[in-house]
Amino acid sequence: MRFSIITLFPEMFDGVFNHSILSRALKENRIQIEFINLRKFGIGPHQIVDDKPYGGGVGMVLRVDVLHNAIKSTKLHKGNEKVAIFDAKGEPYSQSIAESFSKLDHLILVCGRYEGFDERIKNYVDFSISIGDYILTGGEIPAMSVVDSVTRLIPHVLKKEHATEYESFSQSSHGRILEHAQYTRPEVYDEKRVPEVLLSGHDANVKEFREKQALQLTKIIRPDISESTNQVLSEARAAEKSKE
Repeated sequence: MRFSIITLFPEMFDGVFNHSILSRALKENRIQIEFINLRKFGIGPHQIVDDKPYGGGVGMVLRVDVLHNAIKSTKLHKGNEKVAIFDAKGEPYSQSIAESFSKLDHLILVCGRYEGFDERIKNYVDFSISIGDYILTGGEIPAMSVVDSVTRLIPHVLKKEHATEYESFSQSSHGRILEHAQYTRPEVYDEKRVPEVLLSGHDANVKEFREKQALQLTKIIRPDISESTNQVLSEARAAEKSKE
């Protein structure tokens, strides 16, 4: 899979992708990453990429013509190729989106700056994404997050085949829920013990305990996900009942 990152600050990525799993994925050629400097598409001798917003306001806005030219020059026009921008008004990024991205051949990520994009750029992209209800100085950190979250889902990037199946937000028979709590040595620390069932060696009991705990944690910490989970379970029960 190929990632193309359009940014005014390609140097921000120095070192980020050169460690751990991402580094191995690059070395094994499971992913390719290129950086496109938006400044190269700027207007005039000073390579201007932004301008004052119509109607007034604080800050500068990235020009639609500059952005569109950068996107057009980056597209390969082959395979399954998509373009995404980072925008506080965009769709909340989720594990399901990461999963869909991992099936692409080419993903172009456009990093915003200043007061954001000219709204018309959305006519030339496939996704407008927000990584949370907060504001950053630019789209570079979100781009790093997307590349990381997508890469680990690409087959053979993680050495353990089922590593991404049993973790928070992954699809399960209960919908998308949080992962159960994890424990390791020491068995007792500061008078707090590991739950006895995890020491029992009884696989069925351990599985049942973890499923119940995952559902309980989801209900308490992420009730929004819990509601979606209840809907999934209700639909599954209705489908089973219709077969009777």
